[in-house]
Amino acid sequence: MPVTLTVAPHPLLLPGAFVSAFPATLGELPPSEGFARFLQADAAEAPFRPDDAIRGAVRDLLRWGGFKPTGRSKPASEYLVRAAAEGALKPINAAVDACNAVSLHSGLPISVVDLDRARPPYHIAVAPVGASYVFNASGQTIDLGGLLCVFDAEGPCANAVKDAQRTKTDASTRRTLSIVWGTKALEPRLAEALSWYRHLITLLGAEVEEVELKASADAPP
Repeated sequence: MPVTLTVAPHPLLLPGAFVSAFPATLGELPPSEGFARFLQADAAEAPFRPDDAIRGAVRDLLRWGGFKPTGRSKPASEYLVRAAAEGALKPINAAVDACNAVSLHSGLPISVVDLDRARPPYHIAVAPVGASYVFNASGQTIDLGGLLCVFDAEGPCANAVKDAQRTKTDASTRRTLSIVWGTKALEPRLAEALSWYRHLITLLGAEVEEVELKASADAPP
């Protein structure tokens, strides 16, 4: 059944999304050795590079609801740039490696949700004050107030900073929802990033499924 993602009104947000259906579990897929070169900051084959204008536009997007995208709460794409520069960006699994490669070089944050761990309906909206979730296996939490998030039936589960631990991929993952956090100021870059991302996913033997992005004036809080 096609996935629908309802998007609450926002003056800056221009998201891109698709579903990936892998031919085997991520634990059964061979290591994405071909992607390893794209986890390096200076990968010559990457079709684009991040820059200060993209960094500023992404921060403006996340700042609109009152969130402060700085320090430990900076966009995930900025974390990837730093990690790659330090040689600390390593392969994790095929789905995450493709996501990280595209996010690193496009400058756009990307979320990946395991669809077998999440429950529909899905929507994007600014999280209310006081919202939070655990984002890693150690039990650390992130304050989500004012930050654009993906919500499933149980609450927020992903955003452009840190995705929720409860819906992250693992060795058993077969189907994922990817959200590229684009902005209206970066529409051409969003299109380029989505095109390359889909290409990398198909190289893994996965099928790409369309997501219906549905505008709504009354997405749940």
